Amino acid sequence: MKPWTLRAVWALLVLLVAGLGVAAVPAAPPALTVYVVRHAEKDLTPGLPDPPLTAAGQARAQALAGALRRAHPAALFTTNTRRTRATLAPLAAATGLAPRLYDAKQPGALADTLRRAYAGRAVVVVGHSNTLLPLLAALGAPAPVAEISDDEYSYLFEVRVPAQGPATVRVRHYGAR
Repeated sequence: MKPWTLRAVWALLVLLVAGLGVAAVPAAPPALTVYVVRHAEKDLTPGLPDPPLTAAGQARAQALAGALRRAHPAALFTTNTRRTRATLAPLAAATGLAPRLYDAKQPGALADTLRRAYAGRAVVVVGHSNTLLPLLAALGAPAPVAEISDDEYSYLFEVRVPAQGPATVRVRHYGAR
């Protein structure tokens, strides 16, 4: 065999073995990303059974749309209150997605649905001050804060839920603080 032919055979053999090694390592499935926020500022007039957003809340809802439009969410989830639906409305209009209702008293059921139906994609969930941390726990993420006070509206939790391993949470803020 000529020397250049022998080198070519060895080069092909090395490439073949290297290619087999790469093909044998399965790629990890992409992580689910869940953006979790509380509804924006609500009207605090006593006696309102389902208060709407204030002007500041409407501005915050617009800020949420600006903050998450580039995340390309696959789905939007909201509880069935005026304030949560209104918080999500500008993002729904910007993305063309119809918000889906969920029961905030069942965070485990929502977490299971998100893991099963939206693996590898991003979703947005709007809830309430007393429902966000239980949802983070149901997603397997550590609580980044001890509580969310009644006057705190700017938290934007970015939860990454891999197919295997622990979830992580990144705390961001949006809108006026």
